[in-house]
This record gives sequence, structure tokens and C-alpha cells, in this order.
Amino acid sequence: MLSIAVIGAGITGVTTAYELSLKGFSVTVYDRHRFAAMETSFANGGQLSASNAEVWTHPSTIAKGLRWLLRDDAPLSLSLRPSWHKYSWLAEFLGNMGSYRSNTTQTARLAVAARQRMRDIAEAEKIQFDRDDNGILHFYTTEKQMDHARRVSELLAQGGVERLELDAVGIRRLEPRLKGQFVGGFHTPGDATGDIHLFTTGLADASKRRGVAFIHEADILSCESSSGKISITYRDADGAKRSAQHSGVVVCAGIGSRQIARQLGDRINIYPVKGYSITVNLLDDLSRDAAPKLSLLDDAAKVVTSRLGSGRFRVAGTAEFSGANRDIRACRIEPLIKWVNRHFPDVSTRQSVPWAGLRPMTPSMMPRVGPGRRENVFYNTGHGHLGWTLSAATAELVASSVSENWKQHGRGFPTAAAWA
Repeated sequence: MLSIAVIGAGITGVTTAYELSLKGFSVTVYDRHRFAAMETSFANGGQLSASNAEVWTHPSTIAKGLRWLLRDDAPLSLSLRPSWHKYSWLAEFLGNMGSYRSNTTQTARLAVAARQRMRDIAEAEKIQFDRDDNGILHFYTTEKQMDHARRVSELLAQGGVERLELDAVGIRRLEPRLKGQFVGGFHTPGDATGDIHLFTTGLADASKRRGVAFIHEADILSCESSSGKISITYRDADGAKRSAQHSGVVVCAGIGSRQIARQLGDRINIYPVKGYSITVNLLDDLSRDAAPKLSLLDDAAKVVTSRLGSGRFRVAGTAEFSGANRDIRACRIEPLIKWVNRHFPDVSTRQSVPWAGLRPMTPSMMPRVGPGRRENVFYNTGHGHLGWTLSAATAELVASSVSENWKQHGRGFPTAAAWA
């Protein structure tokens, strides 16, 4: 049986391993943590949101970023500390602005496919993850914001996303608990929410039942492709150096994908963009009744929410460019708490659990899915803030690519040139 290594046990790695197992491969997953889903797949905003497929390579993003540059509590924060990686990434980001429309539509198309595949997997494996299928409500406070949202809706519609425009009365009708003055919004009934950590760990258990091996607390030291084989060297939990060989590898290592890709002869320009969340534990009846039932997206504040069961309210947002820094900064958490207090004043935030994760973003905002330059090397990484939304589709794509090309070539895999 053909042996495939998957590096990374976050949402993309676990879904990739699962899909490969369905194709009949022998799969081994390597991850540096003791459990699956312990980094960016731990406590994100919870939205499975095709409606949030708009890429950020738009002039308005640059304008907002410049206005927010010196504010610690701004939705977008850019550390001015010199970094070649950061500034070269930003230069490439600017260079991708011409692809804004096509990339938004393509992302929407992937997201629509992913949400159906996610439903199928959850049903087949009986995974419970506080899923809610009531859609997502975007709301806006100015007509200028609404005009931009209408243009985005046209692009999303080309990707198969249905969004229903609402006036202020319609917003109140859908989510009467939301406080504030709004001019309108959009509801995407096909979107959903859920706990990414519960889903990923549940799918990891299902994958183990299918024979997938997980090697945890494995610090990858090197990954090399030579003579039709993949050689992986790692340090285990006891500090011992170990090695293994596989027929192929799929790199799903989040922000670590850039370094591993370099060892495999590829350049994948992933930058760690930090996002924050709070999980508000709804400890009393008043808070449980006052918290929104519907998932929300406040585009101006760059805040998303999800209701996880009856007792938890997840609020997430912000984008921070400060390198591979996992610190949870109080000045980034405070705006999330204030947002809850402003829009849901009867929700008690006295027990709010803060979290931060590093999103692996490419300058184009598009994930890298497919083969590398060398034989036997594939990637499924760089999903940015949409890893939860896109993972089921990209995992299916990369697993099918590995399978189809193995059948066609019999020995080894094609390089990226064969896909041109």
C-alpha cells in the first residue's frame, strides 16, 4: 500500500489525511503537539462562511490599514519592526490587487463545495461539533459600506453564494438581540457555524478508526525528496532523533509550511497573520437569552461571532502582522469585549477566555493546493482566515490529485510542471 505522510494535524492536515484514507492510502500524520488542532484550529471564529470569501487585496484594505497604523486596538495592526519577510510579503500582496475579483469568485466557489463536503463528512462519521445551519448575517452602519457589500455580493454570486439583502427592519427581525443603528445587511442562509476544535479532533478519531497513524510531539527537523522517496527526520517527545520514509508527502503545516517547502525545493510565501478570539461562557439565564442565536459579521469592526451550543459565545477578529508571535495582547482582546458590551449589553463578559492563533496567509489570499516541483511532493496550505471554511474542499482536491496521478503514472507522482 502506498504510504503518504501528512505534516500537520490542524483542520487541513486532518481532513487531508481522512480523504487520503478514503482513497486507500496508508497515511501517517506528523504534528509537533500532543493532540490534534492545538494551534490555529483551536478557537477561531467558528464560521463556515462562503459569504466571507472576499479576498483582502482591495484598495480599501490598504486605506484602512494606513488609517489604523498607529492604533494598538485597530482591527488591522502592523508592527513597524523591520522584517524582510513581512515587507516582501506586503509587496507581493499589493501586486495581487489586480486579481481581487477573480480570486474572490474562485474562493467563493471553493467555499460552497467545502460546506457541502463538511456536512457529508460530519454525517458519515457522526461528528458532533455544535453545528448551526441558520446562516450568517452581515450588518453595516453606512450606505458606503452597503454599496461595497452589494458589489461583493455580485462576485460571490458568480461563485454560487446566495446572499439576501436586508434593510434595518430585516436585520432586527432576524436577530432582535443585536443593539445598534444599521442601514442594512446581508443574510447568507447556506452558511453555518461550528466548533473547529471539536470537529477536527472528532475527524482525527474517525481517521484513526480508518487506520491513519498519528505521530504527535514530533518536531520536524528535515523533510527531503530523493530517489522517489520522502525522508522525514524528527525529534520525538523524549528528545530522540527518529527518521521515516514514505512514498509521498502532503504539507499542511500552517505557518511552518514555508520552511518545509524550502527544504523540498519550493517557495511558498506564507506569513503568520495573528487573529484573536474570546469565548464568553454564558453562565446565567440572562446572558444565554441575550446572546445572539444567529452568527454575525461586523465588516467595519472586522468581528465575527458564533454561538457554540447554549453555553458559549465565540467572538473573533483582528489581523496582526507581527511575525511568529503567539503572545495574547490585552490591547487586542479588549476591543472584542467592548464589542460584546456595546452590541449585547445584557451578556456578562466576566468569564471570557482569550486566545490567539497564527493564520497562514499567502500574498494572493489563495491557498496553495497541489504538487510541488519535486516528485512525490504535494501541498494543502496557506488558507489564511478561511482554513475552517475551505479545508473540506481543498483536502478532497489534493487527495484526488494524488490518487489520480498515481493511477496514471504508476510509479511516483508528477511534478508541478506536469500540471502546467
